[in-house]
Amino acid sequence: MTSARTGGCACGAVRYEISGEPVAMSHCQCRDCQRISGTGHGSYLTVMRAGMKVTGQTAEWEVVADSGNVKTRAFCPTCGSPLYLTFAAMPEIAAVHTASLDDPSRFSPEFLTYRIRGYDWDTIDPAIAAFDKMPPG
Repeated sequence: MTSARTGGCACGAVRYEISGEPVAMSHCQCRDCQRISGTGHGSYLTVMRAGMKVTGQTAEWEVVADSGNVKTRAFCPTCGSPLYLTFAAMPEIAAVHTASLDDPSRFSPEFLTYRIRGYDWDTIDPAIAAFDKMPPG
């Protein structure tokens, strides 16, 4: 069994621990993920919320995704570090920002979503599966 994944914000006010294996590891090139990451895509470790324990207080805000679904972004109110997203349409999962992991080297992306929003200068490994929008359920 793989050991728990841990992480948190830049200032240390918010920490999390994730037990269990990830549901998915992915990149997303939607416009919202580009804005949040400050670059061409976001990278996420999707996990079951039941296996995620958060300590410290997060702040949250909602945004309507390209899909039309509402997603809630959690971040540190002190340093502003983005931490994870939750989804109204899939309340059982969370997508953790890979850069907030203590050991991001354990991240191995399996697929890319919203390729249609990607930029030529944002090179993604062509060996992983790529979807123009969200992959079929």
